Amino acid sequence: MRRCCDGSPTQMDENRNMNMWAFIFLYIVGLHTCQVTEKDPSTQMYYAKLTIEKSAIANITNKLTPLVDDSCTVDNIQRTTTCKPVSAYTECTCESGHKWGDNVCQFNEACCGSDTCTFPQDSAHMCVSKTSVSVEGSFTMTGLDFRDCLADEMSQGFQNCNKQFLDEMKKVYSTLRGFDFLKITKYRIGSIVADFEMAIAYEVNSEDLINKSQILTIFLNASLHLETTGFVYLRMPDNPVKYGDKQELICKSMQDFQIQPVWQLKKTESKVFVINNGREAAVTSEPYTSKLSLKNITEVWAGEYTCAYHQRSTSYDIAHKASAVMDVALLPIIHITTVPSFPRCQSTDDLAVLGKCEIRESIESYTVKWTSQNTEATIIPLKPDEPLEETVGYTAQAVVGCHRMPHKPQLTCTFHNRHNQSRKASVDINIIYVGDKFCRAEGEWKETKAGFTAVLKCKNTVGQRRRKCNDSAAWEEEVEVCVNVNVTNALQQASMVDIGVGLLDENVADLFSRFQNITNETEAINTFSNVQASVDVLVVLGYKLNSINNDTTVDDLLDSSSNLMAKSLAKSWNGTVEGNLSLAETYLGCFEKLIAASNITANNRKTNIEVDSCNKERGSICTNTAFGVTVKFDSADSGTVKTTGIKQLGKYLPQTDKKYKLNSIIVSTTAETKQLDSVKVEIDFKLERERPRNVEIKCVYWDNTTRQWSEDGCEWSGPWGSGGRCICSHLSSFAILMAREPIELAGLSEITFVGLSISVMSLVISLAIEFTVWSAVVKTNTLYLRHLAHVNISLCLLLADCCFLASSKPQNISETMCKTLVVLKHFCYLSMFFWMLCLSSTLLHQAVFLFHIVSKKDYLRFSLILGYACPLIIVVLTFLLCNGGTESLYYNSDTCWLVYNGLFKGSLHSFLVPVGIIVFLNVFSMLVVIMKLLDHPKSTETRCEKERMAAKTIMRTVILLTPIFGVTWIFGFGVTFFDLSSGDLASVANYAFSLLNSFQGLFILLTTCLGDTQTREALLNRFQKKVDSSISESSTKLDTT
Repeated sequence: MRRCCDGSPTQMDENRNMNMWAFIFLYIVGLHTCQVTEKDPSTQMYYAKLTIEKSAIANITNKLTPLVDDSCTVDNIQRTTTCKPVSAYTECTCESGHKWGDNVCQFNEACCGSDTCTFPQDSAHMCVSKTSVSVEGSFTMTGLDFRDCLADEMSQGFQNCNKQFLDEMKKVYSTLRGFDFLKITKYRIGSIVADFEMAIAYEVNSEDLINKSQILTIFLNASLHLETTGFVYLRMPDNPVKYGDKQELICKSMQDFQIQPVWQLKKTESKVFVINNGREAAVTSEPYTSKLSLKNITEVWAGEYTCAYHQRSTSYDIAHKASAVMDVALLPIIHITTVPSFPRCQSTDDLAVLGKCEIRESIESYTVKWTSQNTEATIIPLKPDEPLEETVGYTAQAVVGCHRMPHKPQLTCTFHNRHNQSRKASVDINIIYVGDKFCRAEGEWKETKAGFTAVLKCKNTVGQRRRKCNDSAAWEEEVEVCVNVNVTNALQQASMVDIGVGLLDENVADLFSRFQNITNETEAINTFSNVQASVDVLVVLGYKLNSINNDTTVDDLLDSSSNLMAKSLAKSWNGTVEGNLSLAETYLGCFEKLIAASNITANNRKTNIEVDSCNKERGSICTNTAFGVTVKFDSADSGTVKTTGIKQLGKYLPQTDKKYKLNSIIVSTTAETKQLDSVKVEIDFKLERERPRNVEIKCVYWDNTTRQWSEDGCEWSGPWGSGGRCICSHLSSFAILMAREPIELAGLSEITFVGLSISVMSLVISLAIEFTVWSAVVKTNTLYLRHLAHVNISLCLLLADCCFLASSKPQNISETMCKTLVVLKHFCYLSMFFWMLCLSSTLLHQAVFLFHIVSKKDYLRFSLILGYACPLIIVVLTFLLCNGGTESLYYNSDTCWLVYNGLFKGSLHSFLVPVGIIVFLNVFSMLVVIMKLLDHPKSTETRCEKERMAAKTIMRTVILLTPIFGVTWIFGFGVTFFDLSSGDLASVANYAFSLLNSFQGLFILLTTCLGDTQTREALLNRFQKKVDSSISESSTKLDTT
């Protein structure tokens, strides 16, 4: 219980005042009361303000003894404060070992840190011991014993409960040496929570405080939270501190707590940051002392500092704290302009120009000075503007002359802070003299001198808008460098995550949480400047972070990085960047660093980014998947392997080789072990666009040295499923490049066009010969059947070749014409082969069944059905099954031919399968014919002569029958199944196919017309008759004349 004795000072004359002093004493009285421990005596502090003779100080104990009863003893009397009247005030001085209390410091800040303080004459304050301890705490009780303490304060239940609770606390805490007072400030709900304050006049051992507190927590069935002041002291630099200075803050404890203290910086009521080792801060601790070294004092470090030692257990949490404020003399960031930006002289009269320096609104009271260079301008400083949008403008009016000067006139504003530190900014006064070219005002853009750039502040964003007036006095396009305020703040926050204010992991988590929300609003950042600033956030963090272990932080990182790859931001990636690297390269580099630093243990998929991870053991193969791309990693080392798939990014990376374009997502693979001796990375890519035939594919990685895609260490292993497989011998960011145009073999097109042209003419000649010699040659059913097949084969091939030539350049014909020509080629080529089948079956029948004769009527019916009806049915069915000849299903508009999508995939197989069967049957028929020709009766010819005749027979048969049987089309299967990108074999097949089949019409002319003895003789006879008739006709005319 607290009891106060107050003695009123007596009135004395001036002489007496010389011998009289006012003293305030603090003493301890031992009260023999009952307490919880039943051992230690309770103590209670009494305060007395006395006005006494200076000579009576020695007998003060005897003088005070009558003031207490017999149960109390006076103990340890100390003088705390000496006061004396000075003019109209009272001047008080703390005695050694004492200081002004917090209530005095709050009343008069000048008293803090000083022994002497001045007060009004009628008031005086008492110093407290430097070792005094103040305690604020709260008991949280789980039982219901003190539930009445939550009742109305005027109720009897509350009064009884409060008294009981207070008595229990005093029984324990009053046994602490120097116990002064204890009061309960508030009860609140949360179970039952009792907040209290306690003062201890002298140094107390923290272990005693803990022991007493534990007694109460057990007795009350409660947990305890305490905050003390007095165990710990802070030594701070004098305020205000210089801007950019280095300072050391020292935290001293009266006892060795055996723990490291926690430094905190309070910026506002809601913003308290933990201080740790960082780029601008270093914390070192040893017993009794902790030092905080600040390397660069800026506005970031201004605020209230707290040094706290935390002692914790399951039942209590005690924080021994000391706090102090550091004030920093600030320096501003200055933005200086002139109004107007380009003052124009219309005569020789002087001009008035307004100089304006803008800074962010600040608590610093700056002294601003204006000066001018290279001009005799008269400067008139004006009053600062009222704060607008957190900025304050300082202006001055300058009067400049309109006569040309050798140097540009210049205005400078200099800001001085409380330490007389200065920062200045200058601006040229770009005068438009009489006769100078200039761009006239246009909307927001004011008159601007030719060759200069007008600058405007961005609206509601950070940055500038620029527009150049070229040398011809014409406006150029506006260049906007405006950044969203939230993005700017995120970039500033990123630059400070590691300075030491706040825990690095917590700072990064908070930043990525904000950044994820910022980038999620893509409409607010859909400009190049915003995307560039967003990438800069990732760049800064990529350099600062060595590890990211928080799952939520990693998730926010992937979300924000994925948001930047949104398709809605595609146009925002196109812009000019200062430096060598493009924006996309910068993004890729910093994102790879952040992924390598992130603790990712499972698949994490976002809209445009997917990361998969596996823990590779020695001797095993690690498999990751990202957006359907499978990566198999094999090396002798163990560790975590991460694979990241990134959509859209490939479109923004620079590519000088315009012959190729990206045809996959970018897949980046990183391993925990940096130095890898031998690596095999097998990547099964999904192609974004289907690879057309004969189009080259490259497996590449991004080479940071050349800043291009490179094939070094990577090779294409061929198609795999719906994509392709790459095998690489190193780690990097991989992708697939596909050629924009198919591979073209040298001279192949020329060979084809020349051959087809010759074939067309040859086929026309062949048909003309057939019609010419028909009556002379076709004497038997066999000859009729053979020449009928020759005519139809030649006619179908002629039409097919003409259609092929008409569709040789698909880009120059309409889609309808392309489809029509595909149908005609499909039908004519098939019909040609079916007529070849008719011919080969006829020859086979004659060779096997020599005496079996087929009538013309039957053969004609059979040939028409097989030669025209069958191919027509195949074409119609294929056309209908491909959704009525849909492009990419029935035909390819790029080639004007049937579609081939792989083995037994695509409409081309409706051509390949029948042709393959027919060619096989024709070859079989040709072999049977050859065998029959060789099987002749024995004669007297020698063995060598027989072999020679057999070889001639075979050669003649093969030469004569190969073109007409379509055997050369066997190479067409090689062309179909062997892609030109697969190697030399495909090239050989293509050249052979083009040479043999483009000239097929010529070969038919040579073999079936000119190579056939009967046809050749009939043709010669026909010509001979015409010659003879013309000669006889001429002779008759001569005889007549």
